[in-house]
Amino acid sequence: MKNIFTLLLLLFAISANGEKITGEYKIPDVPDWAKNAVFYQIYPQTFSDSDGDGIGDLNGIINKLDYVKSLGVDAIWLNPFFDSPFNDAGYDIRDYYKVAPRYGTNDDAKRLFDEAHKRGLKVIFDYVISYTAIDHPWFKESCKEEKNKYSNYYIWTETNWIDPPKEFAGSFIKGYARRNGQFMRNFFWSQPALNFGFSNPDPNEKWQLPTDHPDVKAMKEDLKDVLRFWMKMGADGFRADMAGALTKTSHTNGNEQFFNTRENATKLFWREIRSLLEKEYPHGFMVAEWSYPTDALDKCFHVDFFHWFNGYNDLFQKESWRILNGVSQGHSYFDVEGKGNITNFLKSYMGEYENTKDKGYISLPLGNHDNARLGNKRSDKDLEIIYAFGFTMPGVPFLYYGNEIGMKQLPTTWPQVEGAYQPRNGARTPMQWDSSKNLGFSTADASKLYLPVDPASDAPNVESQEKDENSLLNKTRELIKLRKSEPALANYAEFVPLYAKENTYPFVYARAAGDNVVLVMLNPRGEKADATFQVDVKYKKTKLLAGDKFDIKSNKKEKSITISMPGQSYAIVRLVK
Repeated sequence: MKNIFTLLLLLFAISANGEKITGEYKIPDVPDWAKNAVFYQIYPQTFSDSDGDGIGDLNGIINKLDYVKSLGVDAIWLNPFFDSPFNDAGYDIRDYYKVAPRYGTNDDAKRLFDEAHKRGLKVIFDYVISYTAIDHPWFKESCKEEKNKYSNYYIWTETNWIDPPKEFAGSFIKGYARRNGQFMRNFFWSQPALNFGFSNPDPNEKWQLPTDHPDVKAMKEDLKDVLRFWMKMGADGFRADMAGALTKTSHTNGNEQFFNTRENATKLFWREIRSLLEKEYPHGFMVAEWSYPTDALDKCFHVDFFHWFNGYNDLFQKESWRILNGVSQGHSYFDVEGKGNITNFLKSYMGEYENTKDKGYISLPLGNHDNARLGNKRSDKDLEIIYAFGFTMPGVPFLYYGNEIGMKQLPTTWPQVEGAYQPRNGARTPMQWDSSKNLGFSTADASKLYLPVDPASDAPNVESQEKDENSLLNKTRELIKLRKSEPALANYAEFVPLYAKENTYPFVYARAAGDNVVLVMLNPRGEKADATFQVDVKYKKTKLLAGDKFDIKSNKKEKSITISMPGQSYAIVRLVK
């Protein structure tokens, strides 16, 4: 009840446009290098191909590290580069200790870490431990009739003839192995779920092991050794795939089993991992794909991706033709038509922010490998406004490769490879470096590319945008630089919504750190937008730091500001004392 009451008060304050700016903040307990970090996500298959086989590789990434550094980011998140049958683009891991040959070798991974560190860049890897590939040696052993060390490393029922309870409908595969039982899948059928146990095992279902079962504990120890291996090699942390779905439960149905089972035992495991890092690798940074920050940041992770919730869709991909991977009807707030609703996002966001702002960071990723490109039927100006939002919100920004140049979402008719069903297929296409063959991604024949490149004659590329000081690439760099130079825009600085009304534009908020106060004003709508809002802070004038010039009228007596924003405009301004 307390959390609900707090949220209601917050929403009232937003609607009344009167929340107070204090400049107070607390830096969460995270490694020093990550306190104000910005990340760049690299999808290895399609970033840069160094050997001409049509698939990106680790040496290709190494060759582009100077470019990554030039963006102003601090760290890289690498999608999985491990040995795999690639039924799910490498998220189905066959060997946790080996780089997939198509990407290179373990020595190449070590060199990548080393070369990144020489440039002041950190690297985190994908820690995918809620499941493995169907042909992982552990799973092969667990398929055997004979009892062995790995029999309980995965979740198996006792027989093929009797289905599990109905709440697990669709979650089990039968008739796969000589072993008489059905195994739990994670997402695709070829991803058998590792056995973290059941929080409340049903005594009538003997296959539901408790979380402290010796075999469950042994499996967890093996996974800890995987983490140690890559941290020792030079990694600076990890992003945990499906972090909230380790321990299973009979109280959660459908897809929730794969995202958040809301069981304390999952948090207890991640606290063990955090303790391991703090003791053995204190620089290690933990990022969760959980989308429930209150859980994820409860002494578990340093950052949680907050994107598997409806409020995120309200920002960028509310339309069914834009999200492409589920049923969604409505209008994105960041769309030129101007029919979106920012309060839908804030209803979800503010409660989580207030619960966690002193515990860890919320990340609102600027695209990723599972979502349609932000450049899905958007102009560079549309994207610039989105990035102005993304790089001025609290938390840790993650920028998806290619979005800095406005790469487009390619057609739904594009090939669907390695589990890349739409919208994944159109969002994982090769990085566009220049106007040469295959847009500079690879020297291979076009027919051999992992995915085709954008065939448009005006497809954006790095080389051409480097030469244009007003390009989206250079605007993105400026926004990242501003975030780093302005104390009020730090990841941990205070966030105060000032003007956010239902079905209304613009959206205005303050960021503050001590006496440094910055206002962010966003009007993605194609028509002008006016607003008056309270600013209970003493200042002499406003200074435009980035964006567009328009009328900003201060009423010191009323402690208010009135703005008149042109269509498709934004401004980031400092209140000068």
